[in-house]
Amino acid sequence: MLSKDIGIDLGTANVLIYVKGRGIVLDEPSVVAIESQTKRVLAVGEEARRMVGRTPGNIIAIRPMRDGVIADFEITEMMLKYFIGKIGAKSWLRSPRILICGPTNMTSVEQKAIREAAEKSGAREVFLEEEPKAAAVGAGMDIFQPSGNMVVDIGGGTTDVAVISMGDIVTSSSLKVAGDKFDAAIMKYIKNKYKLLIGERTSEEIKVRIGTVSPSYVDKQMDIRGRDMVSGMPQTVNITSEEVREALQEPISHIIASAKTVLERTPPELAADIIDKGIILTGGGALLHGFDQLLSQELLVPVLIAEDPMHCVVKGTGIMLDNLDKVARKHMGTSGR
Repeated sequence: MLSKDIGIDLGTANVLIYVKGRGIVLDEPSVVAIESQTKRVLAVGEEARRMVGRTPGNIIAIRPMRDGVIADFEITEMMLKYFIGKIGAKSWLRSPRILICGPTNMTSVEQKAIREAAEKSGAREVFLEEEPKAAAVGAGMDIFQPSGNMVVDIGGGTTDVAVISMGDIVTSSSLKVAGDKFDAAIMKYIKNKYKLLIGERTSEEIKVRIGTVSPSYVDKQMDIRGRDMVSGMPQTVNITSEEVREALQEPISHIIASAKTVLERTPPELAADIIDKGIILTGGGALLHGFDQLLSQELLVPVLIAEDPMHCVVKGTGIMLDNLDKVARKHMGTSGR
């Protein structure tokens, strides 16, 4: 098989891979389980995620991406190699060209780390692109016109807010407040209010099933199990949507403040375009109930949730792969930016 170009959304929560001509071929959690003494990889992706919080002492489940950046270079490299091998890239005649998306404020050191990890995973050439740009393209925006497009991409580790015109980012902000911080806020709230310890997976389940940021939401309830901090015994408590809304107030207010700042720094002509077209929400956080309405009320601009928000970035890499020569000529070529 000839070489195919690969697009990778290297996310804190999930890694998604798009292969030219085949579409999205992989969507797995960014988790690696290793044996602590030997550093031997035992499982990667979904299989490793099932081990989080449930492993004996000699096995550790690691999330090598933290807050949208590589926290553990070696493990990230292993993970990329595993995923690229899983999609059968080894059988191709030529090594693939890889386009990887990362947050807007990646440092040159982080860029170098991502590039090296991809090269060691067998890439012929590596291109880096900014996540909100790919998210906007994947959401169906024509970012190459002289017109303002605003996207708020809420991932697992970072939220990227950007205004894009003529294929480039005009104003942007990247903050380390996103899905993971929502989960942590829920864990903290339950610990403080009920003296109950719950794990990351339970916290995420609460967010997905009954999470909301809207005060007018029909209140839902859910029974959760955890460990009582006083007795040390397993305990069940009942949680409501209103409590989740309370827990999420702080991280949500940071994202709203960031979006306001970006809008305030946007040139008036482009701001006028955004008021006409609205702001597009992408990423898993876009699915948090009521967030679109809340953001619209706060910014006084229409806010729309992208179709299939979880896959906007990786779909965007797919579209950008078709214009890879355009990307390659731009400032984000193989030498970094």
